[in-house]
Amino acid sequence: MDGLAVLSTAVGQITVPEISQEAITGLGILAVVVLIALSGFFSSAEIAIFSLADHRIGTLVDENTPGAKTLSVLKSNPRRLLVTILVGNNVANIGMSSITTGLLGFYLDPGQAVLVATFGVTSLVLLFGESVPKSYAVENSEPWALRIARLLQFAQKLMYPLVVFFDALTRGVNKLMGSEGNVEQAYVTRAEIQEVIRAGQRAGVFTDEEHKMLQRLLRFRNRIVKETMVPRLDVVAVEADDDLETAIDACLESGYNQLPVYDGVLDTVVGIVNIQELLEAQYRGDGQSVGDLAGEPLVVPETKEVDDLLTELRARRHRMAIVIDEFGTTAGIVTIEDIIEEIIGEILAEAESPPVRWLDENTALVQGERNVHEVNEALEMELPETGEYETLAGFLISRTGRLAAEGETVSYDGVTFTVETVGNNRILEVRVELPGGDPQEDVDETA
Repeated sequence: MDGLAVLSTAVGQITVPEISQEAITGLGILAVVVLIALSGFFSSAEIAIFSLADHRIGTLVDENTPGAKTLSVLKSNPRRLLVTILVGNNVANIGMSSITTGLLGFYLDPGQAVLVATFGVTSLVLLFGESVPKSYAVENSEPWALRIARLLQFAQKLMYPLVVFFDALTRGVNKLMGSEGNVEQAYVTRAEIQEVIRAGQRAGVFTDEEHKMLQRLLRFRNRIVKETMVPRLDVVAVEADDDLETAIDACLESGYNQLPVYDGVLDTVVGIVNIQELLEAQYRGDGQSVGDLAGEPLVVPETKEVDDLLTELRARRHRMAIVIDEFGTTAGIVTIEDIIEEIIGEILAEAESPPVRWLDENTALVQGERNVHEVNEALEMELPETGEYETLAGFLISRTGRLAAEGETVSYDGVTFTVETVGNNRILEVRVELPGGDPQEDVDETA
């Protein structure tokens, strides 16, 4: 017992050295600095990684860029990545606030300590934890994302229990609120792509022609055959019982390599013939008629989408399709060349006149058969494209309620349209006077 008493007395005499207030303050300040750095790290990581497109990350992986594979793994589960960043950021900010409040308690009363800590920490977080790191990340998103990818993956593993817990909790709350919370399914709208193209054109990344082609490509997906076809009145065709010489002359005069073949009336198209077959048959002198050489036609409705038709034409090795309306009558024809022109613009033959001819900087002469979207593109206007019409002539008829006469004018949104030429109940040419200048005399710049 005496031995135990002595040991107890000795243990009781051992004293733990006290840490001075100055030392605690120093350690606390160091901890706050570290937490501010962590807050900035997570804030900049969010901006840098989520601003990188998936296709760009894929390119970096293909190029074996250091950090790219880790970045790809992180971005493959964007919800988990976002939760990791938010947990890390909030742990750093809350820890910073708590430590600062405790330190100030040594020197101020509790109320003052809380007040100073609140405003002080808020200022530090806004400046060094949000504004500065995010600004840097915006300007250096790709190199910064590659540099911090492994550190962020390490933080994700370090906080794994918290990340998993809050990830599951987020999913549950999203379901209760009726939201799928589908962070993984990121998408870009057509409107956003169009805005990017416009921004690129303004910044000089795209030339004017490249800008127009990209705009046409975006419109191409939503176009139907009716908006692209050659209308019935402009179709050049031959009868099935015509002789070869007649068909060859029709090809040469029209400038077309292939023509529809009909039996009696154009609504009964029996095939399509091309000039090469006609010349070969004439050379052989076997006395065949045009109908004997005609190949089976591809007949499509005018509501068929243009991109689907292009796929079908390529698959069936056809260059022309016959377009019919809802009543089964021939509405027109469409060729692969017509479809290609929807993307690259008008391809003019030597004898063709340009669809838009500038007379001066504010006045143009436009063919009435031009589609409204082509006119908008060429003249940089915004005529409505959703009416019961496809062409400029159709737009004018919808405004007047009848076939406008030569010399008649129609005004819309500051633009004056004057009917120049009418023939066969069709508006052939329209003078378009844009706002911003006085109309001048007709001067053809190509003259």
